[in-house]
Amino acid sequence: MIRTTTEDDVRIVTLDRPARRNALRPPDLDALESAVVDADEPVVYLHGAGSSFCAGADFDAVAALDDPEAFARQGQRVARVLEESDSVVVAGIDGPARGGGVELALACDLRVATPEATLGEPGVRFGLFGAWGGTVRLPRIVGEGTALDFSLSGRVVDADEALRMGLVSRVVDDPRVVATDLADGAHDALAVVKRRVRAREDRSTQERAEAAAFARLHRAHADDIAASRAE
Repeated sequence: MIRTTTEDDVRIVTLDRPARRNALRPPDLDALESAVVDADEPVVYLHGAGSSFCAGADFDAVAALDDPEAFARQGQRVARVLEESDSVVVAGIDGPARGGGVELALACDLRVATPEATLGEPGVRFGLFGAWGGTVRLPRIVGEGTALDFSLSGRVVDADEALRMGLVSRVVDDPRVVATDLADGAHDALAVVKRRVRAREDRSTQERAEAAAFARLHRAHADDIAASRAE
């Protein structure tokens, strides 16, 4: 079950199956996709109910799959929606994140953990691996060597080690505060910065797009810039 509310310009998306550590079935993935696609808030905060972030795919659903490739594709699509959303997406990781839960967090723009967070990709221990885009995103974020160590070993890391690895952005007591603080920024600037950092064009194309985006924002916020200078 996926719940959504809005507070302080932040869309709060809650993975709400605490009895199953917020494990996701195909209908849950559909609902998560809709919750993010429909967001018009500048920031989306993704977190889990109870004492877990997300255990990944629900094992009962996985065992019953008739088309495992389609399920993998569905998870990949949802991860791309998180990554490509115009909103800045913050994963608030409190408690365990495993498998697909880690992969969804990797697709978010910021991964903010509490001291109680733990992260792991245990799939190799029972003959699977994360297939929601994790093999693409994890090396980009932590480097190939660290990604291989993390994924091949199936080991679980705590919040401090995840921070040292670059797997999470910050460790704080309340990740939602980070999302609320981000929403204080100019909303169009947040979206532009996300798009520019996420872009994968060649350097000259990216630099031209960056300059053009800067000019658009400068025109849009000329009065704010002048007021700031006056201060």
